[in-house]
Amino acid sequence: MNWFVEPRSAVSRRASRAVIALLVACVPCAAVWAADPAPATVAQAAVPDTLQQRIKACTTCHGVHGEGSPGSGVFPRLAGKPAAYLAQQLAYFQDGLRKYAPMEYTVRQLSPAYMEEIAAYFSAQEAPYHASPVPSVSAAVMERGKQLVERGDSTRGIPSCVSCHGERLTGVEPAIPGLAGLSYDYVSAQIGSWRTHTRAAKSPDCMAIVATRLRDSDITAVAAWLGGLPPPTDMHAQPADPQKHTLPGWCVAAAGATP
Repeated sequence: MNWFVEPRSAVSRRASRAVIALLVACVPCAAVWAADPAPATVAQAAVPDTLQQRIKACTTCHGVHGEGSPGSGVFPRLAGKPAAYLAQQLAYFQDGLRKYAPMEYTVRQLSPAYMEEIAAYFSAQEAPYHASPVPSVSAAVMERGKQLVERGDSTRGIPSCVSCHGERLTGVEPAIPGLAGLSYDYVSAQIGSWRTHTRAAKSPDCMAIVATRLRDSDITAVAAWLGGLPPPTDMHAQPADPQKHTLPGWCVAAAGATP
């Protein structure tokens, strides 16, 4: 007999006993697994259904109260701006009239009612103003900025900023935004966006027309003057007064929707 080969019947009996032993040993394990909940049934932490929770995508950049990004001014102030304006701009990002990938992604699935709710929240906010740095420019540049903001330039067909955005530059109801509190970088960047058509409004696009009439030096001057202005105590938009706010003829059709 070859002592290194077992008879087949002996191997079968030994295998059968091993299988039975394995099954007996696994019974306690099976009982433990049955007692534990399956991963899919583990309760998930409830996310509070509050407006503050749902607008975190907004407040992460613009601040809890829409105060903007202090210091840099990259993200503009939303607090106190007309609700109709804010809702309109969200719709413009959604429709592709304004181009900024993070905002386009954020608003992609929002309903009009939800965008109006967001706009109403930020419009009602009271938030302290934080000044942003303004580059050093000459007195002549600042004087040119003051002229354009307060009086415009009739020789180039440029209306004053206050004629649209209000004497206090805090905007005009129902949908013209304030310029007070915006940083030098933001103002200059937005005028550039109108020039390059990465920001637009429904026709007639008043600001696009103004932007094309401004020289590069004018943009610097306006941004420097606005960026250096101390903001008024009340940052909310003024009520509309047709006798005080006369828009250019080429902009009258869009008076309620100026970006």
